[in-house]
Amino acid sequence: MGSPAYDEDLAAVDDLAARGQLAEAWISSYAAATGADLTPGDLSEAVAAELCPDLLRYDGDAPPTATAEGLLGSHPRVTGGRLPLRLDEFLARTARFAAHDVPAFRAYQRRRTALVGAERDRLRLDDHRPRVMSAFVRNRLVDEVYLPLVGDSLAKQLGATGDGKRTDTGGLLLLLSPPGYGKTTLVEYVAERLGLMLVKVGGPALGHAVTSLDPADAPNATARQEVEKINFALAAGNNTLLYLDDIQHTSPELLQKFIPLCDATRRVDGVWDGRPRTYDLRGKRFAVCMAGNPYTESGARFQVPDMLANRADVWNLGDVLTGKEDAFALSFLENALTANPVLAPLAGRDRTDLELLVRLATGDPTARADRLAHACPPAELERILSVLRHLVAARETVLAVNAAYIASAARSDDTRTEPAFRLQGSYRNMNKIAQRIRPVMNDAERAAVLDDHYTAEAQTLTHGAEANLLKLAELRGTLTPEQAARWAEVRTAHVRARTLGGPGDDPLTRAVAALGLLADRVAAVESAITRAADPRRLLANPHARDAAGGTER
Repeated sequence: MGSPAYDEDLAAVDDLAARGQLAEAWISSYAAATGADLTPGDLSEAVAAELCPDLLRYDGDAPPTATAEGLLGSHPRVTGGRLPLRLDEFLARTARFAAHDVPAFRAYQRRRTALVGAERDRLRLDDHRPRVMSAFVRNRLVDEVYLPLVGDSLAKQLGATGDGKRTDTGGLLLLLSPPGYGKTTLVEYVAERLGLMLVKVGGPALGHAVTSLDPADAPNATARQEVEKINFALAAGNNTLLYLDDIQHTSPELLQKFIPLCDATRRVDGVWDGRPRTYDLRGKRFAVCMAGNPYTESGARFQVPDMLANRADVWNLGDVLTGKEDAFALSFLENALTANPVLAPLAGRDRTDLELLVRLATGDPTARADRLAHACPPAELERILSVLRHLVAARETVLAVNAAYIASAARSDDTRTEPAFRLQGSYRNMNKIAQRIRPVMNDAERAAVLDDHYTAEAQTLTHGAEANLLKLAELRGTLTPEQAARWAEVRTAHVRARTLGGPGDDPLTRAVAALGLLADRVAAVESAITRAADPRRLLANPHARDAAGGTER
């Protein structure tokens, strides 16, 4: 630049970076003083020329700058859709990006992937992914009854969208039924369709001893793991469905912990990573579903805490809703399709075809095979109808068993006139029967399949097997005279044992019960004599007057 002061200052600095800063400062000041228009690229080139005067330099005809037009985006280098580029600066910047930024970013991605994978394994996130069973059939009962009911409950908990969006959320979905009616399968399907993380907690693993949401208070490692899953679901919050299965095996005190989730407060206390924490779920897409068998092994109903039951939408999947009897009965056939190799292809066809085939199998004169959406060869159609005829007949037994099981289980032991009926008629039972049905069977062979199935089921009842099989024969109308006599003896013995007590009861208690029974019998005799001696009855009934000795001969 020709200034002695500049030359002296530049010569006094040994560090190259410092020399570059000094040269840049002098040149910038000179350009500002002379009013020269100096771009950042020109400034860098001038600094390089000052620091390295001995380098060979060549003049080029190509312009070193250009401007990219019509760009979209919010990058800080883009202004008004224009990006000015200078060749030397651009090459240096991209070289630095390729040498440093790209490897650093890829290292960050690897580190992040490893960390996320480790946390995924630690939290067992893959276990909380809904998995719908391949045998699941979305039948007419699910479409018309269960999905609307479940949807209404989840809309209150998750918050509906659109014009019907709720500002407050709350409630609880409580699904009840005997075993084998697909409560868990239905919840898995709904969670998968809604894109929710499903955290399943097993009631038997919790047990009646767990009464707190603190994992440290759990009596064993299995129970502790289930309590940790509850806390994990509460901590996750959004897009989560917490599902407590088989709640008949849990403590009512534990179930009461979920009462605040059903109200507008939506706050519950728990423990996360060893520290107490209050989970605030207001405004979050979080839902709770509980499921269980309302009938215990002894036939008595289990009780859900009143304050929780009053806030819950309660539905029994094993019972028939008013007006939905046909859909409920048809669901037994729809769910059994995949269990039978002859009927399995029907599971993927139009639902109206199955309804038409059932009508054909039951002899409906208005049903016509040519109206099937998926035409079948005559031989295949006959095989399908043969299997359906057997399943329709077997369904009558299964439905009768289901109704008897529910009625017996809901009855108090003090009012029973016969032993508790514990055989079940669920979808699971229907599927087991369906997989053994063949088109070539006759009625006797089908009846043998039913006999074998329920005889095997009764083996787990030990001393109650005989009474349950006799009751089953009564339901099916197949009692022989010998069986009828034996069934009468069993019922009489049950009433006598219930009234007088068994060998294990206290002798004094049995004596008092015997006196009470004697008093009831005497009272019955007195009542009969009183009715026979009533003058109004004698006038109204001459035969009664003759029996009382009131007619003069």
